[in-house]
Amino acid sequence: MDIDAYLRRIGWTGAVDPTPETLSALVARHVASIPFENLNPFLGLPVDLDPVALEEKLVRNRRGGYCFEQNALFALALEALGFRASGLAARVLWNGPEDAITPRSHMLLRVELEGRTHLADVGFGGNTPTGPLLLEEGMEQETPHEPYRLIPHDGDWRLHARIGKEWKALYRFDLQRQYPVDYAAANYFLSTSPSSHFVTGLVAARAVEGRRLALRGRDFATHHMDGRTERRRLESADEIIETLDRDFLITPPPVADLRARLDSIA
Repeated sequence: MDIDAYLRRIGWTGAVDPTPETLSALVARHVASIPFENLNPFLGLPVDLDPVALEEKLVRNRRGGYCFEQNALFALALEALGFRASGLAARVLWNGPEDAITPRSHMLLRVELEGRTHLADVGFGGNTPTGPLLLEEGMEQETPHEPYRLIPHDGDWRLHARIGKEWKALYRFDLQRQYPVDYAAANYFLSTSPSSHFVTGLVAARAVEGRRLALRGRDFATHHMDGRTERRRLESADEIIETLDRDFLITPPPVADLRARLDSIA
């Protein structure tokens, strides 16, 4: 991996030694600089998890991606800097029952550092943790945005975020190590199936200081950490493209029917 190009992409010029402070800085800079987005599945383009393809798309082509791309790239960067990182798989619970058994359709990272286990996840869309989390039961852990906590349950861990005054479950996971081949089937389904929301609708998210930016279809929202939300409806393909460029730092791929596809969004 061209680690210098990655560090330029996220705008990090500070220390790169494998410490908790560096890990926290890298997570925050990554989620602020490399947006969560699903333009490839939405436009019928493949999602390639090969390391060379990830670097080309997310680092050099001013694009983002979803969890498999984001966390795979982040793992490559951490390893290049001397961190010990490995992949995990999670079952998404967001907006569903906490005891649901959903597919293992989300990727996150386990990072062993100074004798303690940390979790890093730079790819959970609008609720991506903007700091690493210690694998410790029940402790409320601050990040640059919302607090999070980890609760053991039935052999798994549940990750909760505090949204306003309410704790909401994001996903459940165990500590079985995953390898690139373990993500291939879920990635293919999410990027190609007509029943995948990544195929049928447009989403983008980015976490910046004091705010979270979210795009779902034509609806653009800015969620402030003080509880305020500003919403705006994007009326044209040109307005969507402008918002992707200005607010999400995304240059859409050069496909012939881009504007037609964006205009088709309800």
